[in-house]
Amino acid sequence: MYYRRKVLLGLLELAGGEMQRTDLQKLLMLFCKTQQEPAYEFVPYKFGAFSFQSYADKRALTKYGYLQEGDEWQLTDKAKGIWSTLKDDDLYGIKSLLRQLDGKRGKALVRETYLKYPYYAIHSEIAESVLNADELQKVKAARTHVDQHALLTIGYEGISLEAYLNKLIQANVKLLCDVRKNPLSMKWGFSKKQLSESCNRVGIEYLHIPELGIVSDKRKSLDTQADYDRLFEEYECTTLIEQKAALDKLVKLIDEHGRVAITCFEACEQQCHRGRVAKALENRPKREFEVMHL
Repeated sequence: MYYRRKVLLGLLELAGGEMQRTDLQKLLMLFCKTQQEPAYEFVPYKFGAFSFQSYADKRALTKYGYLQEGDEWQLTDKAKGIWSTLKDDDLYGIKSLLRQLDGKRGKALVRETYLKYPYYAIHSEIAESVLNADELQKVKAARTHVDQHALLTIGYEGISLEAYLNKLIQANVKLLCDVRKNPLSMKWGFSKKQLSESCNRVGIEYLHIPELGIVSDKRKSLDTQADYDRLFEEYECTTLIEQKAALDKLVKLIDEHGRVAITCFEACEQQCHRGRVAKALENRPKREFEVMHL
């Protein structure tokens, strides 16, 4: 079993074995913030901090009989005692957090997380019901206010879905354009359906532009930067010339949405064709937007 799932089950058991959905998310976030390497990461959602990965794990743990079927979080007998397999630091951290909270749940627990981490309240639908005017100002300050028109690029290599989404949120991206030819990924959260749904849930539109992708066969045997450079030089001389309409479309989307990001896999834009897409738009005359790499 993945260790993060043991953390999830252990936390739930030590907290009583049964919990409402919102309470579990807030409690899990507060605990993960105490870890040097967090078991889960979170995004600001409609009730505050939320982990998409935790819900994917919930589905798996329910399938394997560790959690009861249903919307809430409830352990089965099979899961009992897993808390004893946690690392000493994590076990101490969970018990310490539970003592500090002293049974706090519901709006009181939500308020605790908003006060400590106002960023997670920026998309909250209930912030005004749990925070006063001065506290709401801190939430407002946590929002990104930059609105200059921009084309941004981002890769998902080496980061979680939540970390990826937070980069987009913090850059105030309004539209994510997926420039993979085939938007499928072995990495959870980054195939087209999962990614588009997750983006929409945090207020970011998603659009697939396959015309700007590179077929997978051409991406084989890329061992050095020179290999990447040869591939992308060919890409510039073929696809980017043939797909001028797609580039024009991107410019129009920037004009309409203000801040648009293009995405593919590689962390470094120099090893991803999105870098050449950005370069092509950056070199256009009378450009009225900046180009940035996240």
